[in-house]
Amino acid sequence: MKFDILTLFPAMFDGPLGQSILKRAIERELIDVRCHAIRDYACDKHRTTDDYPYGGGAGMVMKVEPLTACLEQILSGRPRARIILTSPRGRRFDQAFASELAAEKELVIVCGRYEGVDERLKELFALEEVSIGDFVMTGGEPAALVIVDAVARLLPGVLGCEESAEDESFAAGLLEYPQYTRPETFRGHAVPDVLLSGNHGEVRKWRRREALRRTLMMRPDLLETAPLDDRDREWLRLLSGGQGD
Repeated sequence: MKFDILTLFPAMFDGPLGQSILKRAIERELIDVRCHAIRDYACDKHRTTDDYPYGGGAGMVMKVEPLTACLEQILSGRPRARIILTSPRGRRFDQAFASELAAEKELVIVCGRYEGVDERLKELFALEEVSIGDFVMTGGEPAALVIVDAVARLLPGVLGCEESAEDESFAAGLLEYPQYTRPETFRGHAVPDVLLSGNHGEVRKWRRREALRRTLMMRPDLLETAPLDDRDREWLRLLSGGQGD
């Protein structure tokens, strides 16, 4: 999958893209991530990429000319690439959205900054505004990295173990169950007996119940849309009544 990132600060991506899973995915050519410096497309000798907003107000607005020139070069011969703009007012980025984007072959990410981009950019291109949460950052570069990481790990071969992406928080609409590894006992705290039993059916049942318990405690809002069966609902009823063990 190809990622093209438009940014004022391409060096911000060097560290994260040169480490761990993303680095290996790039080396194995499972993903191709290219950062484009917006200033290289500025129209004046000062490489200006922002200006004061018409009508007054605080802050600056990213200029339309350099962004348009950069996008037109990227999209030359690739008109079907999906384009997103990091913005606090955009569609909320979640696991379902990450899965949707993972089905694309090409993704272009415009890193928003300042008070945003000139509105005409959205009229010229099919831009989708995307937010990683209800907060404001100094720029969209961290958000772009979040999107690349979350999408890339869903691509075949990136994680190495495909079950890792399927059996984790949000993948089934719930938070993930607790995880343990050796030693069996540490400072008086033991691994639950069921995980040592070798009974895979009981392990699956325990994990499902713990996922439901954790979701109820920490993110009950997820239960409104999570796929639940009658056993799940009964367990949640017991937990809510203080009767679950």
